[in-house]
Amino acid sequence: MKKIGLFYSFNTKNTSAAAKLIQDELGQNVEVVNVEEATEDDFKRFSSFILGVPTWWDGELPNYWDEFLPCVEDDSMDGKTFALYGAGDQKGYPDNFVDAIGLMVDFIEARGGRVIGYVANEGYQFNASRALRNGQFVGLPLDFENQAELVKPRISKWLKIILKQF
Repeated sequence: MKKIGLFYSFNTKNTSAAAKLIQDELGQNVEVVNVEEATEDDFKRFSSFILGVPTWWDGELPNYWDEFLPCVEDDSMDGKTFALYGAGDQKGYPDNFVDAIGLMVDFIEARGGRVIGYVANEGYQFNASRALRNGQFVGLPLDFENQAELVKPRISKWLKIILKQF
């Protein structure tokens, strides 16, 4: 198996905690990249990705993703496979729960990338989400504020699914 690029900000609390759990389960099969320092060359080294994409404020991508994406926006993502996870707060921000996952998937799919790791929306309580398509999330939503006890089991279950799809 080729290494999977795990891109996330090392300076985020919840996204980093989730990345640590992912690293623990995947071991040598994953290479971590701090998206705040990532380059186009870092991106080109991988064909399989796990992206940590938390939602900020009222459904926005974090600044560091906004700063990185222009580096790869003209690149084709054909032949690349992406699985996304993101932290959100379904009670504090029920109208845009994990919207950033949906925004990132739109960016990837517009460039020909393949997205895997869809998750059923059962067990979550929110009003709206840009990450929801046909009754499923297009990535793994994690709510550390309201469902912290479910984070680790959700990651484990999700990883088993996506590893078969990479």
